Amino acid sequence: MKKRYPLSSEEQQLFRETLAGTKRLHHDTKVHPKPRPKVKAPAPKRLMQEQIDATYYFSDEFQPLLESDGPMRYVRPGVDHFEAKKLRRGDYSPDLFLDLHGLTQHEAKQELGALIAACRREHVHCACVMHGHGKHILKQQTPLWLAQHPDVLAFHQAPKAFGGDAALLVLVELAE
Repeated sequence: MKKRYPLSSEEQQLFRETLAGTKRLHHDTKVHPKPRPKVKAPAPKRLMQEQIDATYYFSDEFQPLLESDGPMRYVRPGVDHFEAKKLRRGDYSPDLFLDLHGLTQHEAKQELGALIAACRREHVHCACVMHGHGKHILKQQTPLWLAQHPDVLAFHQAPKAFGGDAALLVLVELAE
């Protein structure tokens, strides 16, 4: 490798004179060892039980009575109907999003159950479930499954900002 700017003997002498009386620095930098890869600990029993019970509440045979006119909406008995209006207007912004595109019905049920369990665990009051249009299978089944879950307070078709008629905003009852 060639030196780009070789110093003349005069420049080298000037450099030595300038540095006369200085001390060499001691290199005291500590070299840290590389971090070891973390071994995943087994999931706690509670989380494993949540995954096992994720589809417990959802039945394909039970048909809850949902309004067929207008946008898809549901309010659990005993809950103020104003909550559905707040969902429609976008007063609640979802903190968790679930995309069901490309999933089978069985996988979608598991994911819905896991979403609701995660909402309760993380203290998330509103979530968005994007079921899409497709062949309208998940679009029809998702509201039926959500209406069966005891922790779902209400749901409403999402505003355009969160997916419009291809998504639902879901209010989840939080654990005390």
